[in-house]
Amino acid sequence: QLQLVESGGGLVQPGGSLRLSCAASGFSLNYYTIGWFLQAPGKEREGVSYINNSDGRTYYATSVKGRFTISRDNAKNTLYLQMNSLIPEDTALYYCAAAEFTFVQGVGLNPSRYKYWGQGTQVTVSS
Repeated sequence: QLQLVESGGGLVQPGGSLRLSCAASGFSLNYYTIGWFLQAPGKEREGVSYINNSDGRTYYATSVKGRFTISRDNAKNTLYLQMNSLIPEDTALYYCAAAEFTFVQGVGLNPSRYKYWGQGTQVTVSS
């Protein structure tokens, strides 16, 4: 059974850092396009970043470019999101997701393109 489990969320002060992890089981991450998404209270889910399965290229939402870094460890079958220079607006429930397709630039930031989802991990940025 294909499963994604996020971890690493928590409470952090503005300017701080967190690293989120997404452990996959039941399938190999390197064959899937995988991404991070967030959902703030009262708002729709939106894309943060993703890695294409075909070429390993990474894509970021404008709001996180230069602050967040997505990476994948195939040996551990785990996806990561290094989050630096966090701001209160980053507060949200963060999800990882996987899709069986390759997406042209930007398309992979659309949550509706993904079939497999984790349960999410809460990130709160507050002083």
